[in-house]
Amino acid sequence: MRKQIIGVDSPGTLDDGGPWLDLEPIARVEISSEAPDYPIEAALSGGSGGWRAGGPGPQTIRLCFDMPRPIRRIKLVFVEQAHPRTQEFALRWRVAGGESYQDILRQQFTFSPPGTSEEREEYRVDLAGVAAIELRIIPDVSGGQAPATLSMLRLA
Repeated sequence: MRKQIIGVDSPGTLDDGGPWLDLEPIARVEISSEAPDYPIEAALSGGSGGWRAGGPGPQTIRLCFDMPRPIRRIKLVFVEQAHPRTQEFALRWRVAGGESYQDILRQQFTFSPPGTSEEREEYRVDLAGVAAIELRIIPDVSGGQAPATLSMLRLA
């Protein structure tokens, strides 16, 4: 019998969508802003601190692939330690050769630190020929001044 012990953040197997993608060599990232000490690379590669917007208001993070590819899983982690707020995010994708983005999902989450300060989401999807994935974040639906944050974004 073959056996493998896997952890929560294991690379995965082909049955569960494959290993998480190393995005640096296969995609370019476009962002609406970033704080100097919280670059987007930290959220995409597992660095400490994650990404933080350069200011308040809606933000966009877009991953544009060099070659179209299938996407089977999307993992997002948001952490907010300081600002109670209700955040909304939307995940969208664009097929290769397409001009418009299609919604994958839209969701709201209320942060109430220190008790509720983390949102973890993992979605199974079946997207073929993906040219781009876009994450749009409204950090505070009531218009507050909290900056958008993203601790982790992984794709498989």
